[in-house]
Amino acid sequence: MNKAFVRESDGDDEELQPSLKIPAGARNYISPAGHARLKSELEHLVKRERPHVVEVVAWAASNGDRSENGDYIYGKRRLREIDRRIRFLTKRLDIAEIVDPLRQGDNDQVFFGARVTLLEPGDVENTYTIVGIDEADASCGRISWISPLARALIKAREGDTVRFQSPLGIREIEILEVRYESID
Repeated sequence: MNKAFVRESDGDDEELQPSLKIPAGARNYISPAGHARLKSELEHLVKRERPHVVEVVAWAASNGDRSENGDYIYGKRRLREIDRRIRFLTKRLDIAEIVDPLRQGDNDQVFFGARVTLLEPGDVENTYTIVGIDEADASCGRISWISPLARALIKAREGDTVRFQSPLGIREIEILEVRYESID
């Protein structure tokens, strides 16, 4: 069958990356900086990258035989990827609920946006910031609010000891400090 008549999946990035799925009935909490990054990426895709790829595909299509035209084939594939990402970002921004950590003030209780310093087994101190699903990055110490650690920390206070189920088993950690500052 000709490739022109085969429909590829219209699924968005959530289907490709199930870790980005928002729990049913939950909101898509996000920091102001995270919201700005997603909005900037969407704007870049819509105003710059997509028009450029459309231009390349139109040029390649005008060259004649499309079956062996690499610019046309790969351009169409890239266009589908861009459109999929645009749909994903549009959906996420539509349901986003911006939460500014600076509005928490001087609070010693853990909520979204908190930067929490923990004492882990072996007297190891680690600092994590609780952020939205789309801005989580473990290498930078940013954990999603739906992660097991963040869920265990929510509503705990400085000085509390928290138990949670990690991939290594049940762990106990002590909260040393909770502070709220701007998330870059």
